[in-house]
Amino acid sequence: MNTIDNLTNLKGKKVLVRVDFNVPLKGSEVRDDNRVVQALPTIKKLLSEGARLVLMSHLGKIKWGKVDDEEIAKEKAKNNMEYVLPVLQKHLEGVNVYFSPETSGEALAEHVNALKDGEVLLVQNTRYEKGESKNNPDLAKDWAKNVDVFVMDAFGSAHRAHASTYGVPEVLKAEGKPVALGYLMEKEVKNLGACVKGDTHPYVAILAGLKVSDKIKVIDSLLNKCDHILIGGAMAYTFYKALGLPTANCIVEDDQLDYAKKCYESGKIVLPCDSVAADSLDNPTKIVTIPSDVTKGGEGFPEGTLGLDIGPESVKLFENYIKSAKLIFWNGPVGVFEKDEFAAGTKAICKAITENKDAFTVIGGGDSAAAAKQFGYADKFSHVSTGGGASLEMIENDGHLPGIDIIG
Repeated sequence: MNTIDNLTNLKGKKVLVRVDFNVPLKGSEVRDDNRVVQALPTIKKLLSEGARLVLMSHLGKIKWGKVDDEEIAKEKAKNNMEYVLPVLQKHLEGVNVYFSPETSGEALAEHVNALKDGEVLLVQNTRYEKGESKNNPDLAKDWAKNVDVFVMDAFGSAHRAHASTYGVPEVLKAEGKPVALGYLMEKEVKNLGACVKGDTHPYVAILAGLKVSDKIKVIDSLLNKCDHILIGGAMAYTFYKALGLPTANCIVEDDQLDYAKKCYESGKIVLPCDSVAADSLDNPTKIVTIPSDVTKGGEGFPEGTLGLDIGPESVKLFENYIKSAKLIFWNGPVGVFEKDEFAAGTKAICKAITENKDAFTVIGGGDSAAAAKQFGYADKFSHVSTGGGASLEMIENDGHLPGIDIIG
């Protein structure tokens, strides 16, 4: 893989860096600037070489074709990249950082051509362009004509073959111009690569979340690599029902029961042996811990209840597997950690993983990363991925993602 350390003679060159500035917003304020911070090593390296940087990223979603023009205008206003500008300027103090409200055509070209060495141009949300998510070739050519070099540093978007992540480097490569991975991408590829290869054993994966159907491909991939897969969250309840345990009001995917049973028969799936259940998520009046060990004829869920966390015995069970592991991949909180009443399981999993000093430990982004940060454990993992969907697809596809492959 070509990385920015291999790029030479960058002084005066116009470098398009695809960053991931898809930050959480509250109105016009950035609630968490972590994604901006993660991009800084690449940005500062290129600036130190005298490059002229053009930063592009998407922000939020724009439902092109599904709503009227007025609604699209509202979505654009809500996902305005200009909200990120002051945050970027704060982190690049002393650097001239400009903003382009135009996303294509001669107006954008004028902004790019006005840059001097060591200056930065932040471009409006790439999804303001209808052709971005469709990898429109004309849009990719329009963006590519403005620059000399492309650097991919948006791991959270690397699983999408969009114009800004795939189309532009494809055009530039065809013209013989350099393309490379940034430092963030390089780090993600290296660290997630350990989980993709799965050469270190015991290899334990912890998979949780809402739906089994969302993770079929990653489960299939990990079953071929892992020694054990610990299942938590609502995913566990589909496994419970498949194995004959009453699930009451739990979220269950009836169309995945056969698949869940087949996975369990592999002998590598470990299910919670007790569960924290309640009569309601939003306003629980009764919270109970129930036996749910399918190997010992667990009682299942009482009528009118739903599972919202793993129980204390499950924590001990999972801890035993985590303690002996040498490689751990975690994606998905094992309970509704946003509520204190149902956060104990996820917090305990965070603690157990980080206490295993002999293991290489990876969080596959998403809500697991948010939970680790909330509980103060994020900096104690070997690697916390910046892309939940991308990390899962990387494991599903044995390390291949469109935004990586086009650079190679």
